[in-house]
Amino acid sequence: MQQTIAAQQTIGKYRWTICALVFFATTINYIDRSVISFLKSTFTANLHWNDADYANVELAFKISYAIGLLAAGRFIDKIGTKLGYALALIVWSLASVGHALAKTVTGFIMARSVLGLSEAGNFPAAIKTVAEWFPKKERAFATGIFNSGANIGAITAPLTVPFIVKAWGWQWAFIITGAFGFLWLIFWFTYYEVPQKQKRLAQPEYDYIHSDVDEKGDTELTSPKLSWGKLLGYKQTWAFAIGKFLTDPVWWFYLFWLPDFLESQYGLKGTGVALPVALVYSLSTAGSIGGGWLPLNMIRNGSPAFKARKTSMLIYAFFVVPIVFAQILGGINMWFAVIIIGIAAAAHQAWSANIFTTVSDMFPKNSTASVTGIGGMFGALGGILLTWLVQKNLFVHYRAMGKIEAAYYIMFIVCGAAYLSAWAMMHFLVPRMKRIEI
Repeated sequence: MQQTIAAQQTIGKYRWTICALVFFATTINYIDRSVISFLKSTFTANLHWNDADYANVELAFKISYAIGLLAAGRFIDKIGTKLGYALALIVWSLASVGHALAKTVTGFIMARSVLGLSEAGNFPAAIKTVAEWFPKKERAFATGIFNSGANIGAITAPLTVPFIVKAWGWQWAFIITGAFGFLWLIFWFTYYEVPQKQKRLAQPEYDYIHSDVDEKGDTELTSPKLSWGKLLGYKQTWAFAIGKFLTDPVWWFYLFWLPDFLESQYGLKGTGVALPVALVYSLSTAGSIGGGWLPLNMIRNGSPAFKARKTSMLIYAFFVVPIVFAQILGGINMWFAVIIIGIAAAAHQAWSANIFTTVSDMFPKNSTASVTGIGGMFGALGGILLTWLVQKNLFVHYRAMGKIEAAYYIMFIVCGAAYLSAWAMMHFLVPRMKRIEI
């Protein structure tokens, strides 16, 4: 153990500074997108929204996010992570602040559309950054750490937004949270550069980052870039895309409807939802980091990287299943429902840390952002279909009947089945590791 610590100190730790930058960008990303979920009841009272209006605004974000992901991956691969990440964050921060100017559902649809297009740049840029800065054995752990920023953002929102609204009004919730991104840009331009150009990076750490390069050398950045048509011809692309299509909508459901669930089922609203929502995302933070640790430990014990990830993902898929009992146990005590949803959210983030890393396992570095964008687009499409076909009609129908609990029960069954279904389909498409060679 002491030898391992000493070796790490000799190698250097600058790559973790880069991971921290990506973590904070992801945190800001999720704060900005989740603000609106804590204003649903405010807009119902002040702007006369109903469930269909809220679902339409949510759909606008998801549709633009899906379109943005497809373009963002190619954009990031073309101009690089440093400039691409910065441009995406500038636009989404401006869009977030711009929500304060909206007065109608149409105005919010426009603001959410720009936000979705620009926020789509976060994950393709983040995954590409990890592929550039970490050896394969550390990528799931690094991804788990930066992906936990999604949870921290989701925790920060309920602990701040209701109080900002109460003190200064809903417009300032968008203005204050949107301003965080401009502060991040100072640190990004100060500390980020690719390893080959980073003067702060010592040679031992540079060598460690590239320690799993085979005898042919690191040709991943200089090999020809694959077109979308080529990428869509690989089963590996479809395995990732289908995995995202089936599981991302579950996370969207938590993010946009958890406050409404707590209000509909238990009468909580405003500052009252802060603690339960924060607990759910605190648990998901542990899942995100732990989700990266498990395959890392398996790899260190001799398991092939791809097998370690798939085994871990199967374990996490089973941890989601108990969510089907959330309402039954929540009838005994609300906190039982909150904890079960929190465990499911933790399992999602653990799953997410690993499914993202399968991209850098299977594709060269200069295509990781493009594949991540394709998969993210399919994940957003899954969210769109779930909102349009299920949530929009389901929630309006059952709320009109005075039986909103039935709608949530159906949604929890969908959540419980999604991950095992996704794992089975991914395993069918890519039963064994087969890396793309160009």
